[in-house]
Amino acid sequence: MATARQIAIGKALTALLPLAPYADTEAIRAEAGARHLKPLPPAIAIWLATVAHVRHRHTDYDELLAEGYDRDAARFFVLDAINEVLTRWRATRLLDPDDPDQ
Repeated sequence: MATARQIAIGKALTALLPLAPYADTEAIRAEAGARHLKPLPPAIAIWLATVAHVRHRHTDYDELLAEGYDRDAARFFVLDAINEVLTRWRATRLLDPDDPDQ
């Protein structure tokens, strides 16, 4: 039986990413349930898990880090690629390039 948090995470995931592939949603769901995200509301945990998942699995972020770019520069260079994936998945939210917290 699912916990109330697991149900809330599932609902937040479906609301944010209606067309994301199952393999991606399951990885995002698992990350959103991780210990370090538990104190956060489910919708925020899903958002953070989604951005991290897309950044690491669907962009050149890790390669940029390996080439010597710092974290902020690498994130800047993959922002459009992340938004392309989110758009393909019909996400209800995208990264805002003008928001320094993203």
